[in-house]
Amino acid sequence: MSDIKIRAKLEGDETTVKCLMSHPMETGLRKDSKTNEVIPAHFIREVVCKVKGAVVMKTSWSGGVSKNPYLSFKFKGGAVGDPIEIAWTDNTGESQSATAEISG
Repeated sequence: MSDIKIRAKLEGDETTVKCLMSHPMETGLRKDSKTNEVIPAHFIREVVCKVKGAVVMKTSWSGGVSKNPYLSFKFKGGAVGDPIEIAWTDNTGESQSATAEISG
């Protein structure tokens, strides 16, 4: 169901991380057009990024984020080749993670 694609690039002393997460991100407010039933809420609640095991970014989301969210952020302290991990947990208890290396 879900997939995370990560790109991390070091430029000077700052690493730019870009990631795309596959997730339906349902608010719980939409209705199914065929059945007119409310589609249950299903959204990413927390996203955490770690570099070499240390948390460099943590965020909390709600149902207001679009389907298949894109996230981009910068941090200082990374180096080329360092492992970077992005992990999310949603409101149903599902979770997903992926790793990549910082490029130069």
